[in-house]
Amino acid sequence: MFNRLFSKSAHRTNEDLTLIRFVLKRFGYKPKNLSYFYEAITHKSYSNLTESEVSNERLEYLGDAILDAVVAELLFLRFPEEDEGYLTKIKSKVVSRKTLSEIGEALELRDILRYHKGRAINLSSLEGNAFEALMGAIYLDGGYEAVKKCVNHHILRNYADLNKILEEEIDFKSKLFIWSQKKHLKLEFIVLQEVTTNGNWSYEIMVHVNNTPYGKGIGNSKKQAEQAAAKETLTLMGEI
Repeated sequence: MFNRLFSKSAHRTNEDLTLIRFVLKRFGYKPKNLSYFYEAITHKSYSNLTESEVSNERLEYLGDAILDAVVAELLFLRFPEEDEGYLTKIKSKVVSRKTLSEIGEALELRDILRYHKGRAINLSSLEGNAFEALMGAIYLDGGYEAVKKCVNHHILRNYADLNKILEEEIDFKSKLFIWSQKKHLKLEFIVLQEVTTNGNWSYEIMVHVNNTPYGKGIGNSKKQAEQAAAKETLTLMGEI
């Protein structure tokens, strides 16, 4: 570990070269201090076998925070008109355990992971955690801009379908508008009823497509009623 940490001119082993090539190919980043990257791919089941190795748990913690910031900035700039609630919802989807595990699997991190192969371990979870740890390693080795470049130009382009994630989060009303625009159809949301009982509001809304009534929705707010009406319309149209 001493040479990996302090000597850039130290002779590289085959293991070192394999790790460097892997990170360069998958992440678009050339490691300088390999100790960060060896730590990032070391699961505690492996580090427990020897006192000379450190697990990736601390780097995973750091990488989680850095990745959160990078994705938050990306979404903030990409959606200038959206509110905090929408941005938070999308961010939580992008950095969810499921998404990170899928990215880790797409990166084929299990090929370089160091873990106790004699134990029953969820490899998908290991890969997601190692991905975060590698984000932490890149941050310590190259700084915030290096992580941002990696995420924007390599991870999101090659290993994570951001557009698919966004499509899954679009609400029913937006989906209906997109559908009607593609079909060149006139779309209207007609308020049928708007009443209040003991301070509680209730709305009933009907969707008209080309002046023909379709889905109907009821809710405690216009937004809820519109969503329900849009969902029923999409169902009737066979779109969901």
